[in-house]
Amino acid sequence: MGLNTTGRIHKVFETEQKTERFRLREFVIELSDNPQYPQHVKFQMTGDRCEALDGFEVGDDVELEFSLRGREWTNREGKVLFFNSLDVWTLKKTGSSAGASSQPPRDDPPPPSDDDDIPF
Repeated sequence: MGLNTTGRIHKVFETEQKTERFRLREFVIELSDNPQYPQHVKFQMTGDRCEALDGFEVGDDVELEFSLRGREWTNREGKVLFFNSLDVWTLKKTGSSAGASSQPPRDDPPPPSDDDDIPF
């Protein structure tokens, strides 16, 4: 599910190495849709996308594309808990801070070249 929003970076946290193969970096955006009642929403980037935040600073206006994730977990006492996360896929500066863009590497193959020898 791809969702988009805009806002201003309010806080950027350091990358956390959760397991040997899993890294997580969180940051907070002040959403721009209702300035009278600001909403501070925490988003996250994982894996190779953690470094995508290096070119951004608190106060930068940004646009981001993210997916809403949810999961169920049963704790040691048998209680079922639910967790949500907002996983960011692309992040770019907008407004006066425009000029930098961060689109994390994807595993998609490169587009075909225009100089192929195929006649059609």
